[in-house]
Amino acid sequence: MAAVATDWRGGELDAADRALAEYAEKLTLTPGAMGEPDIERLRGAGFDDVAIHDLIQVTGYFNYINRIADGVDVELEPEMPPRPPR
Repeated sequence: MAAVATDWRGGELDAADRALAEYAEKLTLTPGAMGEPDIERLRGAGFDDVAIHDLIQVTGYFNYINRIADGVDVELEPEMPPRPPR
């Protein structure tokens, strides 16, 4: 599981976890590119509408709170990897 912490592609994920990670990454990096095919891939991996809703909420909240923390330059916990140079 350590590989998943740095890059989810390096971890041994089942089909559902891989679909979840792909969706969360796309929603994070290119939210304007999301569409019905992305939802259908999740459904094909076994996610129902409640699980998809939860995935969207958790991903959105995580992105939101990280941007707040970055905006006020919150110090990272000691176990976190350092930020890239600015």
